[in-house]
Amino acid sequence: MNLDPRAIGAQIRMRLPHLTPLEKKVVESITLKTNLSEQTSLKEIAQENNVSEAMVVKLAKKLNFSGFRDFRSSLIYYNHSEVANLHAEIEPEDSSEQLLAKVFRTSIQAIEETSSILDIAAFDRAADIIFKARYIDMYAVGGSATVARDLSHKLLKIGIKSSVHDDAHTMLMSAAILSDDDVVIAISHSGATRAVNDPIKLATRNGAKAIAITNYAESPIAHNSHVVLNSTSQGSHLLGENAASRIAQLNILDALFVAIAKKDLKKAERNLMKTQQAVKDLREY
Repeated sequence: MNLDPRAIGAQIRMRLPHLTPLEKKVVESITLKTNLSEQTSLKEIAQENNVSEAMVVKLAKKLNFSGFRDFRSSLIYYNHSEVANLHAEIEPEDSSEQLLAKVFRTSIQAIEETSSILDIAAFDRAADIIFKARYIDMYAVGGSATVARDLSHKLLKIGIKSSVHDDAHTMLMSAAILSDDDVVIAISHSGATRAVNDPIKLATRNGAKAIAITNYAESPIAHNSHVVLNSTSQGSHLLGENAASRIAQLNILDALFVAIAKKDLKKAERNLMKTQQAVKDLREY
C-alpha cells in the first residue's frame, strides 16, 4: 500500500456527498466498526448491512479503492495511525480544558490530512497563474469569504491587488468583464454553492482561469475550475465541518501566498516594507 495513512480518511470523506443514502449508511457502518480486522469478510459486512456483496465491492471502488480488500486494509491502516485518533466529538459535559483540547486536535487533524492529499503540481500551477494574472477576483460566501479576505490582505502587503466578492450580484458583474489574462479564486467548503458556481462558469466562458479551494474533489466547483486544491476536515455536531476546514484552507492559502511571493522575492520584500511603513503610525505602541 503506497497511500499515506493520513490521506485515507480524507479519501473516504471527500466522496461521501456523491453516494446514495444507502451507500453512505454502509460506509459509515464500516468506518465506525470497532472490531474491523483483516479477518472481517466481505460476507460479514454485506450481512451486517443487509446489502449484497457485489454492492460492497462496488462501493469500495466508488471510494477509489481497488476492491473490498483494499478498502478494508486501508481503513485498518488509517485507524491505527496517529492522525485518525485526533478528532473526538464534543460532549455537553466536557470541561473547558477538554473542549479546548478537542477543538485544537480537530484542527490539527484537518491540517495533517490536508497536507497529505494536496496535489503539489496543482499547487505550483495555482501559484504561477496568480502571479501572472492581470486581475485577481475572489469569490466566496459566508465563512469562506473570511478566508478569501485573509489572502487578499496578504497579497496587498506584497503589492498584489485583488478583489473579494461575497455577493451573488457583484460576483456575476465582475465575472462578466474578466478575460483570459485574469484569474478567479473560488473558495467553497461544499463546492456546491450556486452563488459561487454560476460566476465561475461565466468567468471561465470569458477566458479567465479558475482556481477552486474546496473539501470535495468531485463537487461542481471542482468540475468548473482549471485547478483544484482540496482541503479536508472531520467536523463535530456542534462545530460542523466548516470550522476545521477553514483552518486547513487558511494554511493552503498561506503556503500559496509564500509561493507567489518567492517568484519575485526582492519586489515582494520591497512592497512589504512599504506597506508596513504606511500603517506603522496607526499603532498605539
